[in-house]
Amino acid sequence: MHPKNKEQLAALKAVAKALKITFETDKKSSYDPEFVAEVLAGVKAREEGKKGRRVDVENLWK
Repeated sequence: MHPKNKEQLAALKAVAKALKITFETDKKSSYDPEFVAEVLAGVKAREEGKKGRRVDVENLWK
């Protein structure tokens, strides 16, 4: 099964437990590991003051 959100996952778990059905969840991320590494590197660089750009909400789509 592929629940679309946490509420659906919780409901499915509750039904399975109520019916005493064993199940397991896949905790693997659906994001590409390279993409995750790039994002985390960017966050770290910004926190260290090395990179980053601040965009005002008014100019977000310009």
